[in-house]
Order: sequence, then structure tokens, then C-alpha cells
Amino acid sequence: MIELKTPAEIQRMHVAGRFVAEVLSEVGRRAEVGVNLLDLERHVRGMIKRRGADSCYWDYAPSFGRGPFRNVICLSVNDAVLHGLPRDYTLRDGDVLSADLAVGIDGWVADSARTFVVGTAAEEDLRIIRATEAALEAAIEAARPGNRLGDISAAVWAVARDHGYPVNTEFGGHGIGRTMHEEIHVPNKGRAGRGLILRPGLTLALEPWFARTTDRIVYDPDGWTIRSADGSRTAHSEHTIAITDDGPLVLTRREQESPHSAG
Repeated sequence: MIELKTPAEIQRMHVAGRFVAEVLSEVGRRAEVGVNLLDLERHVRGMIKRRGADSCYWDYAPSFGRGPFRNVICLSVNDAVLHGLPRDYTLRDGDVLSADLAVGIDGWVADSARTFVVGTAAEEDLRIIRATEAALEAAIEAARPGNRLGDISAAVWAVARDHGYPVNTEFGGHGIGRTMHEEIHVPNKGRAGRGLILRPGLTLALEPWFARTTDRIVYDPDGWTIRSADGSRTAHSEHTIAITDDGPLVLTRREQESPHSAG
């Protein structure tokens, strides 16, 4: 069942969203050469505890994972893109790190992801990161009352095509609100004008993710970490949004961004 949120409920999700944005910005600041992923995870765990928030990942046990997940953030490096299980790995110059975080505050959830380059950035890595950010921006722009779900998917796909990146449809965006995953799967590939009509009160996590040269994925032995099947590098950008009468509202934006910014 799809639950439309009231303006007051959206504001409560916005509280969680601002905190998620704060934590991801802190991860970006700390993701330097020589930093261990486990130390990053412990720092995030402390931030969540001090805020009195609840991790949506701790004890998460979906059908596709070898669960339960016993960390509070997904940290994926280079060819890893989704559900990266934090491990004993020290970041190196030029690594690409995707950080994905979902937390609940007072019963309402927000979910976001960002990709960072550690140290020296290769142009091809910056290009794929910017492509996912542009795709996210296009998806948010399409999330307007009266449009259809397929308009969001088509917007992501168009950006991927323009940049020459293939698109995987096994994992994509989703409904969100009282829990991390609610009704509606939002593929990153689709046809405009198809699917559910978008209405005010609908809250979604939109998350374009691309690998440079493949749309196929493989799993690490840990049962969680998802990588590009050919080892090519990846990027992932995600925001939680609410569809309002005035258009899309980004609930996980950073403080310096405009209300509709996706970057």
C-alpha cells in the first residue's frame, strides 16, 4: 500500500534528512588517504548514537543479503557500488568511495548516498560521479504532481545514455517514510508517460548508480557488497524527496544547497 504523507509528516522526514546530509558531509571530509573504512563506520555510529537516531541498516536482513547487516553505513570502494560492507581496508590515493546512509528519527526515515574521490581524482572517475549527480537532478525535476513514475526512470536513463553508461535495473529507487523501503520500486531505466501518477505526499528515495562499462553485477563472498561484473569503477547518488503541490522537495539536501538542489 502506498502511503501519502501529510505536510507535517514530510517535515518530520526532513529532520531525519538534514541529519543524514550532515553525516554524509562528515564522511566526505574524513575520507582521506590512510583512513580505514572501519574507523569511518565507527565515527558514523557515534554520530547516530549522539543524535538519538536509529540506523536503518543495523539488523537489516533482506532476501538478497547474507544478513543481518551489522553496520550503520554502506561504504563501497571503486568497483563496489551498493551495500558495501565496511571492512578492514585503508583508503588509497585515487580511490572512489560511495557512502550510503539511512536513519530514522522519531519514527521517520531518510536515505541518501554520495560518491567521493579520495586524494587525486582521475577525470573518468569525476565524469561518472557527475553523471549520477546529473541523473539524480533530472529525476528530481521529473518528480512533479501529474507526471508518472516512468518519467523519473526515463530521466535517469536519458542522462546515462548521453554519457554512454549502461543501466542496471535490479536495484533502484524506492518508496520511503516510516521505514527505509516502502511500496514502489523506481527503476533507473524506463519509458516516459508510463506507470503510477505522481501525487503530492508521495515520498521517494531516488538513486541513480552507474558502472562505467557494464550493467551486470556480482556479489562479494560477504553476501552484501555489490560490484560491477567487469571490475569497472562505479558511482552512486541518492536523495530522499517529497512530491508537493509546489513540486519536488529534497529532504536530504546539505545546508548550503537550494531547496531543490540534487548535488
